[in-house]
Amino acid sequence: MAGRVWALLGSGEFQPWAEEVDRWMLDRARAGPVLILPTASAPEGDEVFDRWGRMGLEHYRRLGVDAEVVPLKRREDADRPDLTAHLDGAGAVFFSGGNPGYLASTLSGSRFWRLLLANLDRGLAYGGCSAGVAALGERAAWRLHRSTFWPGLAVFPGTNLAPHWDATDAYIPGLSGTLIEHLGPPYRLVTVDEDTAMVGDGRRWSVIGAGRVQVLTEGGPTDHRAGESFEVDLASAPTRR
Repeated sequence: MAGRVWALLGSGEFQPWAEEVDRWMLDRARAGPVLILPTASAPEGDEVFDRWGRMGLEHYRRLGVDAEVVPLKRREDADRPDLTAHLDGAGAVFFSGGNPGYLASTLSGSRFWRLLLANLDRGLAYGGCSAGVAALGERAAWRLHRSTFWPGLAVFPGTNLAPHWDATDAYIPGLSGTLIEHLGPPYRLVTVDEDTAMVGDGRRWSVIGAGRVQVLTEGGPTDHRAGESFEVDLASAPTRR
């Protein structure tokens, strides 16, 4: 898994601050357009899905980058050969925000997800924000006020990811503690603040944006702020005491 290209945003996809993140990602990706996938927003209706798609297209147009929206909205779409075919010629995929549990259940075991994972080892870059980050873990949070968690895509063994970290308690008082209880040790919990991204190859990471990234394990937390680099091998399960 090390050697892949990951750009994981806590919030603020397609905003001006994220241009640095996208340029970092695309400088390391193979040639080809960016596939914009607002799949996680599909339960909110076509209007919301289409709005995220337009935002992505406008964002990449400003960067001078070719991009297209993939209309993957439900589980049956993820097995459509015509949608899966987009992956072989793409340089990057970008999953925007919404419902991480829905995103994980839509992709898990699908033709699209299997081919996406295979292409990550052939130079395809993965970009994601909010749900596009949280869905990668062993667990994907959903219905936070009820502490409900769905199975995630489990891309990183023994690891969960929590975007919007610096805003969680403002959203629901005490939510950070609930998330640590359900997503933290014995799991490794990686948190990403809003308007912040961690970019890397799966082992070596850098922080871009306004906030910080925190890695919480049984050994305690480590903090990494914008402009800093750090190492954590997400391809390997965390060491447990």
